[in-house]
Amino acid sequence: MRAIWAGCVALMLLASPLRAGEIDRLMVALKFAETVEIMRAEGLRYGGGVGDEMLSEAERARWDRVVDRVYDVERMLVRVQTRFAEAMEETDTAPLLGFFEGQGAEVVALEIAGRRALLDDATAAVAKARYAELAADGAPLVDKVTTLIAESDLIERNVAGALNANLVFYRGLADGGGLTLSEDEMLAEIWAQETEMRDETRDWMQAYLTMAYQPLSQEVLDAYIALYRSPAGRQLNHALFAAFDAMYEELSYQLGRATALAMEGEDL
Repeated sequence: MRAIWAGCVALMLLASPLRAGEIDRLMVALKFAETVEIMRAEGLRYGGGVGDEMLSEAERARWDRVVDRVYDVERMLVRVQTRFAEAMEETDTAPLLGFFEGQGAEVVALEIAGRRALLDDATAAVAKARYAELAADGAPLVDKVTTLIAESDLIERNVAGALNANLVFYRGLADGGGLTLSEDEMLAEIWAQETEMRDETRDWMQAYLTMAYQPLSQEVLDAYIALYRSPAGRQLNHALFAAFDAMYEELSYQLGRATALAMEGEDL
């Protein structure tokens, strides 16, 4: 028995670097580094808006430097990679690598390009108008996007993540002395945002995915939908949200606390 157990341990030790290598390959295929760069740009814009809304002109003067430190791209990437690797530890990555290192590479590239393009408000408005046109015409692409959104539970997961991020922003603001609401009052404030946030998330997601996937062939898009229906695809979806939601919550807390400190004339 001892020999068998020792052999199993040896196999585990040999398999662990292999698993890590597969997950690293998957993160490269999914373009984590590029995604986090875009999220940093989104965060800088959001943080700037927070400063405009909540800080005085004197407090706002150095706020951009504070926001820049909060949205540190290297730390963001490490957080996401670590959490994602943990969530994917027991997942069969073979079908995922087979897709994303093959025909799925085009999907990821289009998603990255689309999200980067939507940083521009004018482009976002055009994308929403284009979605409305395609939906009115009954375009097959709209049905495919609707299916993918439903299969991956993208609206509910994104809304839940955003509400949680807003809650921890309030907690950071309170911990820094910039807010006097109780936890129950914070929750009430957050839930009051839910309907509007759901509508905004749905509109943005529909416009974004429709714009991104227009160049895709029917075959590749169908394969993508099928992947997310598979056990490996569902676990990938779960791991992505677990990793990025955790990062967003940490950043939101830091931003809330930094806002409170800025109100007091202190630095993060």
